[in-house]
Amino acid sequence: MAPAPRSPYQFIERASPFRPHDADALTVHALTPDEFQAAGLAPEVKAFASAAGFTADAGSLLLLPGQEGALAGALFGLGKEPADQPFLAGKLARLLPAGTWTISASALAPELLALGFGLGSYSFDSYRTAKPSEVFLSVPQDLDGAKLDRTLAAVFLARDLVNTPTNDMGPETLERVFFSLASHYGAEASSIVGEDLLAENFPLIHTVGRASAEAPRLLEMRFGRKGARKVTLVGKGVCFDTGGLDIKPPASMLLMKKDMGGAANVLALALMIMDAGLDIDLRVLVPAVENSISANAFRPGDIYRSRKGLSVQIDNTDAEGRLILADALAYADEEALDLMVDMATLTGAARVALGPDLPPFFTDDEALAASLSAASLAEDDPIWRLPLYKGYEKDVRAKVADLTNAPAGGMAGAITAALFLKRFVEHSRSWVHFDIFAWVPAEKPHAPVGGEAQAIRALYRHIASLC
Repeated sequence: MAPAPRSPYQFIERASPFRPHDADALTVHALTPDEFQAAGLAPEVKAFASAAGFTADAGSLLLLPGQEGALAGALFGLGKEPADQPFLAGKLARLLPAGTWTISASALAPELLALGFGLGSYSFDSYRTAKPSEVFLSVPQDLDGAKLDRTLAAVFLARDLVNTPTNDMGPETLERVFFSLASHYGAEASSIVGEDLLAENFPLIHTVGRASAEAPRLLEMRFGRKGARKVTLVGKGVCFDTGGLDIKPPASMLLMKKDMGGAANVLALALMIMDAGLDIDLRVLVPAVENSISANAFRPGDIYRSRKGLSVQIDNTDAEGRLILADALAYADEEALDLMVDMATLTGAARVALGPDLPPFFTDDEALAASLSAASLAEDDPIWRLPLYKGYEKDVRAKVADLTNAPAGGMAGAITAALFLKRFVEHSRSWVHFDIFAWVPAEKPHAPVGGEAQAIRALYRHIASLC
């Protein structure tokens, strides 16, 4: 007997909000104001909606009565510009009463409606008593249900990892999740922990994480066919960032459980790749640490030799993410890679430049930049390219070492951080760095306040095109 297929939801222990096509599902008619005014609705439905004040404003919902007090369906407003809110249907997962529903709309593609609904069904309930949602979406037969499921499971994984507080998501727990994901898809996984990092020449990862009660580690996963295109994903896994001896103020430390958002996102992307069985030679690297304060914490003014041999002067212990990435990138670059991707919650400067919703990416590969930008538009997964401006390379140099981890002046911080990382990538054919926020600061139709997956749908589309 053939083994049962591996479900991405089994890995994250969540139930799918989707159901197979159900002819008895209640219908939500998703309409623009112009469509509502047109003659498509039954006269009695339009009369009831008009009397109830429904005008198809974006996100508005009206339940329709049926016979003997039963529900007959619902109307949902898409607003005048549906393309501006492609995942508005996420609100339906929270507004509709329990049951199985289907969405009828002409202004938005069925894929966007289904994905929006699925994304909006997410809630993080691990630390409170909450009843599971009983609202389900009947997926049309012509939609790729497997793609929807893997995308949703990946996003939920990233959100869950970021939302989990550090007392339950330190380096050791992140390692267990990493190994569990690998096991679920039959991938190989290994780790280098504590003092072994020094023996294996990962000095910067050890330096940043050595003050924590949980030892620093480098996690590695391999999946796919040898001989296929080599793709390596590197994710910053700072499970909590106090700032080190250059300690953060309390307000800046509140969200530092999300400083492993890069790791969360590359694991989510890896889930999508492995679940789809893309024909690539995949490797995932996550340096997992906690930037803590103790007698053996690294100090401002210290100088350390990196795996690549470049010396780094520590001018701010709160610029620790680029240090652990430096060793991981140098290690990844020792193989002849077709594509290296790193993702990190790296700089506040990126947020100042582009805000929380638009993660910048950096690459000197024009073809890769064009492909990613096209994938971003096709997937409604916003990203924006910023330059690796060579004029700022002088700012990354230190007076008594090869590099500084914190250039003086405070300007162009996202660019100088990317230029720092670029020094550790030499042999890979293509490299791209994403400076993500991994957090939703204000509720959206498809996302509550909390951890978020960013850029992974665009990246998946590009990587799939390599096969």
